[in-house]
Formats: sequence, C-alpha cells, structure tokens
Amino acid sequence: MPEPLTVRPATSEDQAAITTLWQACRLVTSYNDPAVDFAFAKAGACSDVLVGEAGGTIKASVMVGHDGHRGWLYYVASAPDARGEGLGRRIVEAGEAWLRERGVVKVQLLVRETNTEVVGFYEHLGFEVAPRVVMAKWLKEP
Repeated sequence: MPEPLTVRPATSEDQAAITTLWQACRLVTSYNDPAVDFAFAKAGACSDVLVGEAGGTIKASVMVGHDGHRGWLYYVASAPDARGEGLGRRIVEAGEAWLRERGVVKVQLLVRETNTEVVGFYEHLGFEVAPRVVMAKWLKEP
C-alpha cells in the first residue's frame, strides 16, 4: 500500500527536486527554464506551486495560477515510478481546490502535441477538449 500523499505549497528548498521531477516527466522544453518558471510562480500573488509528498519525497507537483477570470494548471507531474497510484489525480484536485478557495470557477490546462498520451487521464478527471485556437507571441526571445 503506498504511503499517503501530503499536499503542501512548495518552498524554495523544494525547487531542485521539483524541477528534476518535471524533467523526469518530460514537461520541460528547450525554451522554458523550469527554475525560472518555479521562482516566477512562487513570487506571484495569483500563483503557486504545490507538491505532493510521501515518505519525505516529492512525488507530484502542480503549478497553479489564475488571471482573475480563469484558473490554469501547469507542470502537472507525478513520479514515473509511482504511476497508477492516484498521485496525478490527487495533485490535480489540490490545484482545483487552490483555485476554488480564490473564487475561480473554471480551470484550464494546455497539453503539448508531443504529450497527447495524457489527454485520456485528464478526460477521466472531467476535463474536456475545448475547440480553441491558441495564439502566442514571444515578448522576450527564449
């Protein structure tokens, strides 16, 4: 039986373990510095990074934030060696609870086209594919 998962806000001391988890889950791209993303989320008034810990080890994480209108989940990760134990579901639920506590009524996330194998997982949690065109513009070159 897996140890229970304790969810808490990340601390600066967690940054290395969290970014290592993100890398292990193939969530990091060449144009995103995960340490910078972590620090940016922790410094924001409308964002945070939550971790799920079991046995003193970080097993899951989610970066969560909102723009005053919609909530967003980023870097949803669960330890590859613990898949199937419900960690992903628990950390998504923790991100949703964080948003609800702030009065946010809708949560969204983006899935890279190179990571579509997770779409079924999110559908199982009640997410649905939304027909949208996402447009982007770099304000600073990566």
